[in-house]
Amino acid sequence: MIETNRPAAAPADDEPDLLRDQFRQLLRYRRLIAGGIAVGLLGGVYLGISTADTYVATADVVLRAPTDDPFNPSLAPDKAINVGSERQVALSSSTANEAAKKLGVSAKDFAALRAGLQVTNPPQTMVLRFTYTADSAKEAAKRANAMADAYLLKRLESLDATRDKMVKGYKDQRDPVAKNLDELSKEIARMPAGSGRDAASSSKTDLQSEVGGYNSKITKLEALDMTPGRVTSAATPPTATDGPGIVMSLALGAAVGLALGLLAAWVRLVFDPAPRSEGDVARALRAPVLGYLPRDRTGGGPLLAAGEADPRLAEEYRSVAFRLAYDARFADRRRLLVVAPRGSSETAAAVAVNLAASFAETGKDVLLIEADLRTPVLASQLPTDAGGRPRWSQGQGGTPAAGRHADSEWPDGRQLIVDAGESGSFDLIPGDRARNVPRALTSARATQLISEADAPNSTVVVLAPPVLSYADALALVDRVDGVLVVTDPRAIHRTDLIRIRELISGAGGTVLGAVLHAPLPGEKRGKDKGKGGPATAGPVSPAKPGNGAPQPQPIPYEVAQAEQHIPGDGTDTVALRTVRMGRR
Repeated sequence: MIETNRPAAAPADDEPDLLRDQFRQLLRYRRLIAGGIAVGLLGGVYLGISTADTYVATADVVLRAPTDDPFNPSLAPDKAINVGSERQVALSSSTANEAAKKLGVSAKDFAALRAGLQVTNPPQTMVLRFTYTADSAKEAAKRANAMADAYLLKRLESLDATRDKMVKGYKDQRDPVAKNLDELSKEIARMPAGSGRDAASSSKTDLQSEVGGYNSKITKLEALDMTPGRVTSAATPPTATDGPGIVMSLALGAAVGLALGLLAAWVRLVFDPAPRSEGDVARALRAPVLGYLPRDRTGGGPLLAAGEADPRLAEEYRSVAFRLAYDARFADRRRLLVVAPRGSSETAAAVAVNLAASFAETGKDVLLIEADLRTPVLASQLPTDAGGRPRWSQGQGGTPAAGRHADSEWPDGRQLIVDAGESGSFDLIPGDRARNVPRALTSARATQLISEADAPNSTVVVLAPPVLSYADALALVDRVDGVLVVTDPRAIHRTDLIRIRELISGAGGTVLGAVLHAPLPGEKRGKDKGKGGPATAGPVSPAKPGNGAPQPQPIPYEVAQAEQHIPGDGTDTVALRTVRMGRR
């Protein structure tokens, strides 16, 4: 037989599907995304309110370097002016002091005056842009212009001071030379003609040239145009506030919040130890995902059979059974062990029962063995009938082995028939509390029951406790081989799935696949429900006509006792499609 249930590898170029899958995974963290949007909206509200009465005025000042010929094309102002340094001067306290004198701002408001100013330099320009923010439109324009004028005044004072200092330096160098020139001129006037007079005249010429050079430099400095710049665009009172408005603020806040929420969801997704998709489960178990049980809309827990308000659940069980039937590993021995990772076994029990019903529907002889000897409840929760001589007890006579007591040993020969409604019926070996669970599970009788699957057209389904909570399932793996893991992917870590696969492989078994389901009603993610209090089964419908008296109300799972169920008393046969699973 060809094995068909192998996890198919995703095409390497299937990028749209991968993106859709990642987006669906991000949507798992709706609370983080909603929280990010809420934070963004709050920020938008704050922005809209805080800028509702804020006005911004702008004045532009173009800088120029001192020059004696402003029309000289070789002059490069950007080489003579460091715009970055000038911006720092515009923001300095000296400029603010000058503006404060003009505006009449007191010392206590000086810090607020400086805080409202922002000076920027548009790229590739010699322009300083004075932007002032205030609570009043007129005040913003007034202070922006005052700051620009104060800067130009301070820059002019700085340039004038530099020029005066240079002029004074040249004069200090010229005056001694000019004094020597006057003395030499008087001496030459008294000297007779001759070689001495000629030498003194030559020295006089040199001194006159030196004095003329100093005078030329002084004249050039005094002739410089020291204009520091001009205001090209004076600030005017703005007609509207600077803020984007409450509507735009909310829109911006929502967009930023959505981005933050998606970022937080992505970070949470990266560090989430739980499987992010069915592919993660398949890779961890190295087995395909055979089905994903739809969420129960009725709120009463997973359904046990078809005929309920939501038929999708029964069809999903049939689909899982069909996939198992065409798996070569299962078809060889037809022995299936159904387990949950840890916590509640409620859904695992539902899967085991419904798979047994689905196999029975195909005409197979099905035996369901409840190997959960710690909290056995199937006998009290399923419509059963003791019937005649069980066909699964041949060789045992339907009675306990000699020297054993039926109330203390398991299996004790008790065998029930479960009415699966339209699906037919299958046999049930109910669990019973045992003093030594490992010995009971490894007994010769348990081994013989499981080997009944070797008969033609027969199938054995075994329900065991959670594999990570107890070692009971591992004691059965070498006789069952095929294991079906039933889990909520959001309540288990990928490392746990890998550990399950390693434990089952180490015990000589094979993981045939996994059945995923949504969290149970009232169950919190990541919490083990096995530690919780007792839970009751869902409501039971009236019995089918001809099946005896009306059914009693179901009892809680945790307190179910063997003596509370009397097989064949005429009160325990109801339509399987109306029964709901309780808590385990």
